[in-house]
Amino acid sequence: MKYIVIGLGNFGLSLAEKLTKLGNEVIGIDNSMTKVEAVKEKISHAICMDATDEYTMNGLPFKDTDVVIIAIGEDTGANIMATAMVKKLHPHRIISRAISTIHETILEAMDVQTIIHPEEETAERWARKLSLKGMVESFELSINYSIVEIAIPDALVGKTILEVGFRHNYNLVCVSIIKKVADTNFFGKTKRINQIQGVVDTETVLQSADILVIYGENNDIKKFINEH
Repeated sequence: MKYIVIGLGNFGLSLAEKLTKLGNEVIGIDNSMTKVEAVKEKISHAICMDATDEYTMNGLPFKDTDVVIIAIGEDTGANIMATAMVKKLHPHRIISRAISTIHETILEAMDVQTIIHPEEETAERWARKLSLKGMVESFELSINYSIVEIAIPDALVGKTILEVGFRHNYNLVCVSIIKKVADTNFFGKTKRINQIQGVVDTETVLQSADILVIYGENNDIKKFINEH
């Protein structure tokens, strides 16, 4: 996959490096030449530029990019400006960093669907999550086993837990299902939040907007995601 990481501070730099090590193509952007020079040998491409300048940003290969991550953390204004710029130039998957509650609320009002909190989440987890299409979240229980949240693949929509045969066909356990419900923020903007449904039974039908919560060995989880 192809990524653009804007902001090469501690979090952005670590994320860009880990995504590269996982076999992805990464373009790192920062307005500090020192930071760009420090990372240029560790990621696919490193460019020194102002992410709030539309003219220079317009030259980036957004058309061929899967995800753009705005990792700027020291300057909230620059983060918001860069996010707005990317929203205009790359109206696809955008991930932005929030460093305060009001910052997060502003990003939500801008319709940013995925918001990162680096103080709570590691770059390694995000690199792993972004490298596997469909994965929403993951929780490592040990070096080999995890509980993960996965967007339900189109091929499984309308099927019951029994028909999918998680245990028999994939050696996995379906722990629960998360549904998206509407919620309104401070600015009156409606967003979708997760609501867990509890323990599922074999007759539970999978729906397109649902998120699967499954448990199993990491290799089996990766195989399931790649197959779908």
